Parts: sequence; structure tokens; C-alpha cells
Amino acid sequence: MRRAHLRWVGVLALMGALTTACSNPNAHADGMAYTEGAAAQADDAEALLAYEHSVGVQLDGAMIVPRLQAIQAACRDARFGACTLIEAQQSAGDRPSARAVLRMAPAGIEPMIALAGEGGEAGERSTRAEDLAVVVRDNTTEQDRLTKELARLQAFEARRDLSVADMIALSERIAATEAQIEAARLDGAQHRRRIDTQLLTVQRRARDGEQGRSEIAMAFREFGGTLAVGTAWTIRATAFLLPLGIAGFALFLALRALWRRRRRG
Repeated sequence: MRRAHLRWVGVLALMGALTTACSNPNAHADGMAYTEGAAAQADDAEALLAYEHSVGVQLDGAMIVPRLQAIQAACRDARFGACTLIEAQQSAGDRPSARAVLRMAPAGIEPMIALAGEGGEAGERSTRAEDLAVVVRDNTTEQDRLTKELARLQAFEARRDLSVADMIALSERIAATEAQIEAARLDGAQHRRRIDTQLLTVQRRARDGEQGRSEIAMAFREFGGTLAVGTAWTIRATAFLLPLGIAGFALFLALRALWRRRRRG
């Protein structure tokens, strides 16, 4: 019985070593060559792109918050297709601004940009794309490997000649493999979501002329406070420098008296 126990422990250890080697990207030169070769052959690989758009819009200050609300409503009602509001920020006062981050179906990007810029002026716009083809392929390979490993472990579990220690070790290995499969599936779903939908960031701010007027109005409103701060700073500086001035003046008188005495002598 002890010999059978040692045999099963050896089998489990061997499978663990093989799993570790397979999961290590540096373990096999052939795997590296395949990855680099596939990445280099762009014509043979399908590009799986995750797009991100950023748009700036200048509006009248009074329109910024209502326009943000219109974007939120359009996303919530799926007016332009599937939409998820990820972030919404607004700032009122003298420098009103708003920011919205949405994940949308590709067909809804342009209509949502048009809605965000309605009544305003389009500013800067940028689009970037990340190719996830290699990441998706590696994730698929990892899921296949883990699924096959789980099947082998479950086949061992069905045997009736396992000791209690072997069953415990095998159960722990199966649980760990199932957790890895679930994590890989979640990663794959996230990659698929980034490919099937696109990220849109809309930044709205007041027009340049309006911002300039706001700066002037703010300066007038802050005049009293600024004057008080400046006066207080001047008083503190005077109090700090007054002893130094007195000491410097006394030193000057002493040096002048010494110079006159030497001149008379």
C-alpha cells in the first residue's frame, strides 16, 4: 500500500512539474518562437483591436451640466446601442466643466459624440487602438491547457486504488486548476468586451472667452482677500526684517565711527 501511495505522489508531482513548465513562457524555446513568429506575421493573424476615443467640447457654461445629463440619459436608455456609464463628473462655479466615460457599441460612438457636442464647438479628438490578438490567443491556449489538465486529474480521481492522502492531494490540485480556469475565463471575457465595445471619454468645458471673463470676475471677487493676504505677509516680513535692520544700522554706525577715528589719527 505504501508503494502504491508513493507511486501516486510521484505521478502528481510529475503533473505539477509539467504544468509549471507549460505555464512558464520561458520554459520552451519553441513556444517563444511561435509567439514571436505569429506576432511578426501580421498578414496571417487577425487584428483584434480595442479602441479608445477621447473628445473635447467647448460649451456655454450654462449648457455643460444639462449636456452631461443628456449623455447619461442616452446611455441609460441605450439610445445608440448597448452602453455602460463608467464615470461621470461635473464641476460648477466659475470654471464649469464635466467629464463622462462610457463603454459603448461601436455603432453608437459617433452619435454620442454628436449629442455631446450639440450646441458647442468640437475641440481636440484622439483615437487609439490596442491590438489584443496575441493576448486573446494566449488566453485561449491557457484555457485549453487547463481544461485538459483538469480532465486528466478527474480521470485519476475516478480510480479506486487511491489512498486517503492521494485523494486529498488530488482534490487540492483539482480545486486549484478549476480556480485557474475560472480566472482565465474572466480574463477572456474582459478581452472580448474590450474588443466588442469601445471606450469613449467626453470632456466638456466652458468656451475660452467665457473662461477669460470668469477669471476677471474671480479676480475682482478675490480682491479683498488677496489684499488682506498681501498686507498680512508684508507685516510679517517687516516684523521679521526689523531686528536685522536695527542690527545692521548699529553695525554701520560703529564701522563709520572707527573709520573716522583712524582717519584723525
